[in-house]
Amino acid sequence: MKKETVILFDLDGTLIDSTEAILKCFDDSFRHFGLETPPDEEIKALIGHPLDFMYAHLGVSEDKVWDFVDVYKQHYRKRSKPMTTFLPFAKEAIEEAASFARLGVVTTKTGEYSEILLEHMGVMHYFEVLVGREHVTHPKPHPEPVLKALHQMQIHTLHDVWMIGDTCLDMVSAKDAGTGAVGVLSGYGKKEELQRCSKFLQNDALSAIKLIKSFKKKLKLSHNNLKL
Repeated sequence: MKKETVILFDLDGTLIDSTEAILKCFDDSFRHFGLETPPDEEIKALIGHPLDFMYAHLGVSEDKVWDFVDVYKQHYRKRSKPMTTFLPFAKEAIEEAASFARLGVVTTKTGEYSEILLEHMGVMHYFEVLVGREHVTHPKPHPEPVLKALHQMQIHTLHDVWMIGDTCLDMVSAKDAGTGAVGVLSGYGKKEELQRCSKFLQNDALSAIKLIKSFKKKLKLSHNNLKL
């Protein structure tokens, strides 16, 4: 049977926990340039944004930002696999979603490393497309990453398309692209912020998948009743 539902996942804070790797690589880069590393909480508050944005907001001068990004990436290649784990119920969420929907990933992480990481974790085969930072001009919260994923999947109608993410960046990107969105509390976005930018809020990705599935059941019942 043809799958009509499309679900796009964010990565960090939605499916995976790579906090340890991220913090260590920021420390590596600041140490490389002889600077004191900002507090962990300041870095974690920016996760979800592109690396250049994060460094700029951590006080790195504009002319040095991409030098820091390059050093970060050199270390992330080595640290990402051993320092990244699934969030609770994330793998189950992917498997459940794949049973009734077509899947994609939309992330501000580097797409190349994200794909390698998901291959290592044994789940990349579930996803038809992965859109990373290098694939777009305007990252989330701009709608371009979501729209690019849907274009690559040849999706032409948005009535059953969903984005699942842990920050308002994900929610705004989805809304402006014209898709549905479910926020999750498993990551870096604060509950108060997510309540302002998301109509639907769940504890984790699996709960989000179950919510989307319940919407499909209600819609099917409604259609069946109309036929009676």
